[in-house]
Amino acid sequence: MIIECPFTKKHPSILHRDDEYFMSMAYNQAIEAWKHDEIPVGAIAVFGDEIIASAHNSIITLNDPTAHAEMQVITQAAKIIGDWRLNDVTIYVTKEPCPMCSGAMIMSRVGVVVFGAMDSKMGLLGGCFRLQDLKTINHYPVIKSGILEKDCALLMRTFFAMKREGQRYLTQ
Repeated sequence: MIIECPFTKKHPSILHRDDEYFMSMAYNQAIEAWKHDEIPVGAIAVFGDEIIASAHNSIITLNDPTAHAEMQVITQAAKIIGDWRLNDVTIYVTKEPCPMCSGAMIMSRVGVVVFGAMDSKMGLLGGCFRLQDLKTINHYPVIKSGILEKDCALLMRTFFAMKREGQRYLTQ
């Protein structure tokens, strides 16, 4: 008789590295972004079963409009793998990628993109537009959405609600 641990459904385990586990790691990066007064988006890159890169939005910190979590993770992953083609890499990101990040994922041949919260204003993998519906692009990553969606969406909503109210952000 196999007895299932009651915590495996609620808490990620290093022994069970599934989409929720990896999205939890991206979520932790989003919290780090918030601590730095950045929009709370986090991303990680997974190769095999190992996290090879992690980042959070650093647009304000670096004064760089391209310093999205996804862009930084793509750059890190390419350096670690030693190839700009990331066919065997999965990117986990807490919010649906914007046009720039979606384009970078296609250009770098990312194999799988997994995201949490949809973005109906700027998301290009289903929220606002489905970039993968274009028939002329040369690479189509596998897209998975809705992983820890409620948590990721709540984090974004709370951040912007607090910002509108002038409340202090999370402290380091």
